[in-house]
Formats: sequence, C-alpha cells, structure tokens
Amino acid sequence: MSEQPIVQIKNLSKTIGQKKIIKNLNLDLYKGQVTGFLGPNGAGKTTTIRMMVGLMRPTSGDVTIDGLSIQKDYEESIQKVGVIVENPEMYKYMSGYKNLLHFSRMHKGIAKQRIDEVVKQVGMQNRINEKVGSYSLGMRQRLGLAQALLHDPKFLILDEPTNGLDPAGIREFRMYLRKVASENGVAVFVSSHLLSEIELLCDRIAVIQNGELIDIKNVNDLHQSRYYIQAEPAELAEEVLTGIGFPVTRHEQGFLVDTESEHVPGAVNMLVNAGAKIYAVQPYRATLEDQFLEMTGGGQIAQAHTE
Repeated sequence: MSEQPIVQIKNLSKTIGQKKIIKNLNLDLYKGQVTGFLGPNGAGKTTTIRMMVGLMRPTSGDVTIDGLSIQKDYEESIQKVGVIVENPEMYKYMSGYKNLLHFSRMHKGIAKQRIDEVVKQVGMQNRINEKVGSYSLGMRQRLGLAQALLHDPKFLILDEPTNGLDPAGIREFRMYLRKVASENGVAVFVSSHLLSEIELLCDRIAVIQNGELIDIKNVNDLHQSRYYIQAEPAELAEEVLTGIGFPVTRHEQGFLVDTESEHVPGAVNMLVNAGAKIYAVQPYRATLEDQFLEMTGGGQIAQAHTE
C-alpha cells in the first residue's frame, strides 16, 4: 500500500527475565482495513496488544499511532485509540444512552450529536434508552463498540470481541464493525481464536508464533485455485500430474493440485490417456484453520488471555 499507515509497529521486542517474549515485530495497519491477529497459545498476542496501548513498556522498538509514539506521546496517541476487550463493562442499572453519556465525559468535546451518531451507526436507536441489564450479550457488545467509537478514534483494537455471542450476534457484530471500518476509515486490529470468524471479518491475517511474526496474508490470497483429484494407480497419477508441472500434494485418498480451472480438463485427459482411473475431481477450498495449522506446524490456536 502506498498510503501512510495509521499504526506502525516498529522492531517491537519484549524480554522478561532471560526470555524473549516478543522478537522484533514489524507490522503496519491501514485505514479502513481489518487485520486479524492469530497465534497459538503463548505466542505473544496479549503481550503485543498491551504494548500497543501502553499498558506494558517494550524492551526495544516502538508503536506509533497516527505518527505519535505510544511511549513518548502517550496521552496524545492513546486519544486516537478505541479498545474493546472481550465483554465490555457497563453499568447495568443505567440505560445504554446514560452509559454512553457517562463515558463521553472521559474525553473532551464529545457533543450529544456525536452520541446520537454512534448509536445510529451500531443500529441501537430503538433500544438505547432501555437499561443495559435487559440487553442480550450481542446488544452489550454493540454498545461497547459505540462506546469505543465515541471519541472518533483512528485505530480500534478488539480482543476476543465475539466471545460468548451466538451466531446471529456474531454476524450482526461483524456487519457493524465492517461498516465502521469503511465509513470512519478506522484501522481495525482483531485478536480472536475463532478462525472461521476471522476469515469472514478480516481483510488480512497476521500470524505470530513464539513471539515472531511468521506470516501476513490477504484473506483473498488464502484461497488460491486448488483442485482435489483422486485417481488410481496413485503413483501413476502423481507422475502424470507432476510431469505437467503442477504443484501436487498428497491429500486423503488423492492429491491437491494447484492450478486454474481451465487446465483441469487437459489434466484429466492426460490421466485417462495414461491409463489412470479417475474417481473424483472437485474444487478444494482450504479453510483458514487448515492454513493456520500449516503455517504454525499444528500449534493450537490461542484461547483468550493465555499469554
């Protein structure tokens, strides 16, 4: 991307005792883009997020938000950040509106008009004057999103934002978050262990393992054109497919072949002409879970707050 990133993580490192927890992390986050943050248990996700919001001091490196260092210009830079951690704390005996009014007083210059704007943005106009105690978890999460947006941040961090939500609540939250990212031009950073949700929500994925950033991928690039072909004898089929020049991987009873759809009929013809019997030819779409396990060598995806 040619545009200037809103958030820059630069050579971020954290050593505790003799153990290097985070090792020279570099990552840029851009406006309107949702980036997922994945890693096995103990990979360093929570430590990274704590350093990004100034709750933990890095051993070396820095995080800049809209050009301001989180270490040198903490108060000014943190004003540009909105945070939702798992299930936001709310005053249940107060209405949603009064909760937002209360939180708005923690920032300078938030007018009533701004509260009305965020209420509309997260689709809560009809319920905002009811007590938070009567809200579903999904409604509370949307109120948490409204709260995080009150001061019009440039950067939004979400740590396990859909924990405990039912499928309808997750879908709803995803819809509003994507809307906020595009309408407000916010850079969004989401840490979650729900891989299927990250896949639907994010534009790209950053994967951390043992404190190192091991991969950054656009979600669209995760689904390269692959086909599953099952043919026998397997040795003959493999010889023919690799002879054509396709990257081939053994999978279940057959092979995964990296190729575009227009090349499949020709490959099938060559297999038949070579005397192979074909039992299956179908498009293969690897899930993010498959890819994550491949990237991390089978590491378990992190549950919330394990680091």
